[in-house]
Amino acid sequence: MKRLLYILILICAATAYGQDSPEELPSVRQKVYKGYYYFQTEESDSTLMLVLNPITCFPPEVFKNKKQEQFYWRTVRDVKKALPYAKLIAATLIETYEYIETLPTKEEREDHLKRMEKEVFNQYKPELKRFSRRQARVLVKLIYRETNQSSYGIIKAFLGGFRATFWQAFGRIFSVNLKADWKPDTDENDAMLERICTRIEQGTL
Repeated sequence: MKRLLYILILICAATAYGQDSPEELPSVRQKVYKGYYYFQTEESDSTLMLVLNPITCFPPEVFKNKKQEQFYWRTVRDVKKALPYAKLIAATLIETYEYIETLPTKEEREDHLKRMEKEVFNQYKPELKRFSRRQARVLVKLIYRETNQSSYGIIKAFLGGFRATFWQAFGRIFSVNLKADWKPDTDENDAMLERICTRIEQGTL
């Protein structure tokens, strides 16, 4: 299972996904001065503009029994451990893909990825060895959340269907489904993971 986690991080680092560009304010010219944002209206009036991050408020968690409460807090623990790696994968996707695109031949791209594989194994092996099966399953879910594609789909796009099928079968031995999707709007477990992720990102958990 540890080898599978290494492969996930490596493969994700070699595949890219699109990002929407931030929306621009209409009919407004913006400038930054000493860390503050200002905008100038059509009447040439300058006004200080403070941009606040959106905050999502959730109702308090209600547990049917002690077992359910313990399950929730174990999930919080697992998400706190897995979420940074899922975000690392998402950030690496963009950075690595832009570099890979500058390499002119397939051989050069493959050589670069082989070097990356060695570096990834050396850097993340000590930490990933401490991942449990449950945390590995959470990581697969959060990879989908951050990249908008399944781990199976990422591996298939990069290594082909045969290798993807092999790693899927290998993962299933350890109860890790690389085809796991992400449906927080319809799946109760995914909805809980989304709430936990959002609260962690907001600094409220």
